[in-house]
Amino acid sequence: MTAPEAAAARVAAVGAGRMGRGIAIAFAYAGHRVSLIDLRQRTDQAWDRLADEARGEIEASLSGLAALGMFAPALVPAIAARVELVRADAAPRALAAAELVFEGVPETLEAKREAFAVINAHCPEHAILTSTTSSILVTQIAQFVHRPERFLNIHWLNPAYVIPVVELSRHPGTDPAVLERAKTLMEEIGKLPVVCGPTPGYIVPRLQALVMNEAARMIEEGAATAEEIDKATRYGLGLRFAALGVVEFIDFGGADILHHASREMSASIDAARYQAPAILERMIGDGRLGLKSGGGFYDYAGRDVRAYRDDVLMRTLGMLRHAGLWRPPADSAAGSQPAP
Repeated sequence: MTAPEAAAARVAAVGAGRMGRGIAIAFAYAGHRVSLIDLRQRTDQAWDRLADEARGEIEASLSGLAALGMFAPALVPAIAARVELVRADAAPRALAAAELVFEGVPETLEAKREAFAVINAHCPEHAILTSTTSSILVTQIAQFVHRPERFLNIHWLNPAYVIPVVELSRHPGTDPAVLERAKTLMEEIGKLPVVCGPTPGYIVPRLQALVMNEAARMIEEGAATAEEIDKATRYGLGLRFAALGVVEFIDFGGADILHHASREMSASIDAARYQAPAILERMIGDGRLGLKSGGGFYDYAGRDVRAYRDDVLMRTLGMLRHAGLWRPPADSAAGSQPAP
């Protein structure tokens, strides 16, 4: 990569570990030049080792996608070449060219503080600054940022270059225009941004931790084997939630149904884990049961409910066909099955 090309990079990932590499792949795949920056002072030998490892992982990840038919293998070198590996002493130049910066250093406040000291010193005033932290609140890191109104957390789900959802966690001082610009930039590379406040666990990790812990408890209790739980989650729980969002699913079945199920499992399994939240009590008291009452978490007034139910059914059937689990009726004539 020539010096003029490197200077044109507008995306920088600070931290050359697994997350930084995944983010670099996502942007390079979408046609952006990316500076993958290592802030640690290293010997020449250590730097060469890190650079070889990073290049190897990036090329292997892209080659893996190509091997699975996602794009032509001949494109791998061009995509990988858009990622510039930047050593610590060249970080100021790369940061000065960046409009969007992702901090991805180790998960300690001290490491974040040190990284943002460098980022603050060299990034342009208009650059959007983000952290990819999975465990530290956006409000904690914002205190390290010069002009914190341009800062938010952007949490990627692994592998970063595959999973479409990115979670944007704003703090009270985040400029709404910055949030919208960050969303737009994510959408431009094919991501689906979702927004939350300064909450521990964002959205996906907070939900999935409950499910995974409960699965481990079921194995511990002898309730079911790992194989049976995985079959149930892939083709029962997972298939349904691929067709319906979690909150949409509550409305579809009814807040009262969830409340009753929670009451039964609270009594029979664990009172604290399965206690229904107060919001369900309020909704039931107000008659907001979901789709069947015309309103729940969502408002269905004026909506064609039959068409909506048909759409949900089609989403579910699509997932069944994708999983290879849809079967025609027993009396179907040979060759009369609908196309998948």
